[in-house]
Amino acid sequence: MTMNFRHLSISMSAQTTIAELHCSSSCGPESTRTARSLRRSLIGVAVAALWLSGCAIHPVPFTDAERAQTAHADRSAMFANQPELSGPITLEEAMARAIRYNLDHRLKMMEEALAQKQLDLASFDMLPKLTAQAGYTYRNNLLVSSSEDYFTRGQSLPPSYSSDRNDRTADLSFSWNILDFGVSYFEAKEQADRVLVVEQRRRKVVQLMMQQVREAYWEAAGAERLSSRIKPLLAQAQQALDESRQSQLEGLRSPLDTLAYQHALLDIMRQLEAVRDQLDEAKPRLASLMNIAPGTDFKLAPPQGFAVPAFAMPMSEMEETALERRPELVEASYNERISVNETHKAIAKLLPGIELQLGSHYDSNSFLMFHAWRAAGVNVSWNLLNLLNAKNIRGAADAQHEVARAQQLALSMAVLTQVHVASAELSAKQRQFDLFKQLSDVDSQILQHTHNATVANAQGKLEEIRAATSAMMSELRLYQSYGELESAYGQLLATLGLDPVPAGVGNGNGDLKTIEQSISMEQARWASFGSADGVKKQ
Repeated sequence: MTMNFRHLSISMSAQTTIAELHCSSSCGPESTRTARSLRRSLIGVAVAALWLSGCAIHPVPFTDAERAQTAHADRSAMFANQPELSGPITLEEAMARAIRYNLDHRLKMMEEALAQKQLDLASFDMLPKLTAQAGYTYRNNLLVSSSEDYFTRGQSLPPSYSSDRNDRTADLSFSWNILDFGVSYFEAKEQADRVLVVEQRRRKVVQLMMQQVREAYWEAAGAERLSSRIKPLLAQAQQALDESRQSQLEGLRSPLDTLAYQHALLDIMRQLEAVRDQLDEAKPRLASLMNIAPGTDFKLAPPQGFAVPAFAMPMSEMEETALERRPELVEASYNERISVNETHKAIAKLLPGIELQLGSHYDSNSFLMFHAWRAAGVNVSWNLLNLLNAKNIRGAADAQHEVARAQQLALSMAVLTQVHVASAELSAKQRQFDLFKQLSDVDSQILQHTHNATVANAQGKLEEIRAATSAMMSELRLYQSYGELESAYGQLLATLGLDPVPAGVGNGNGDLKTIEQSISMEQARWASFGSADGVKKQ
């Protein structure tokens, strides 16, 4: 590229020099000066092109130090401005921390704030335009012109000029296009609905997040309770395995019985290791929802016992509540209203545009009698081709509205189905939890009897270890089943569109204690639902 510009510079210089030599012999002094001026201008253009070619942009990757600095800054920002853990975490505190500090929820809040800022910008588009301009011009020679007689083709007036070499101008103009105002008005209404759409999406994120917190909390609670029991069981199984291998070397028992015994012990140890791996993953999942740094050690304070959640609202009222409150349906209603405004905007674009103008102007030209003046005017413009396409424009807008309406009806049907499925899922999880609770009680009694009947031999240790492992697995499944029950309960609440906190608190801007208290109040109100009255009062 540089070589091309250099060749262009040499070529233009040579051609200008030839033109200058030709002019010096056949033209007057004024023509010679013009040729020299042209040559200097072309040389300046060539030099500027060469300079720009040397300023080409090249990819500049981040250095290792810059990436390390960015990673450190991001890690600090993820957990900034969060209160330290002061003690065991209750379920309500876990939910409050998720609402207040979860990064996905914070992202939705920022998107909502961005949509509000875009609405402010769209509102300004409806205002008239007030434009201020100022300029300065300079000519190396005067703007001289002459006139030619139309009939004789001879010069009718001697060369003259009516402008200065230096000229300064200033303008302050006010203009308002009524058609642009109408289009901007409907666009602002659409953006206002988009703000509400983003708000509904944030509500949906919070509802699903509360469901995940419920399940993760009880899984972590079970892990915290059972993790201390796995290590002693593994040590006991390892000791029994070592004793069995020693007796195998001494030949005290038949090889087949010994190997079967060792296989049973190893299988139990495999199950215990799998359970330990599963338990080790429970707390990090809960910590991620609460936006607690991975690896942070924290304790949980679950409620005593297993209170079985129930929701006794009649099905007809549950369907009505879901159709009124589900964020997806509310969002679909706003999208339908946006499509209506799209139709209005399409019709407005078919109308003629009327522009009102009012301005104050200034020109320093000394040949003008009035250097400052004011002007007003009205302009009317109309794209007549739009009239030929009016039917298609209106048809496309109406089709968009019909699609939005059909989407809302299809979504309403899906929501009604989800209400029935969520209700049946909650009933099923209640029955499953009751069976797991009975199974855990039976395994606990078996462990007690096995422990009392244990004798000091390898077979007795195997039975005790097996009974202890079975009891622990039953208790683990009990916590998992309760977590699934709480998740099903949260799914039902989300299916009905019930928010975990009131609207004023759900934006996550309140302090942690206020959010926690609001969650406790909502939980108590939901637990007392025997009808839809509590929901209707929201």
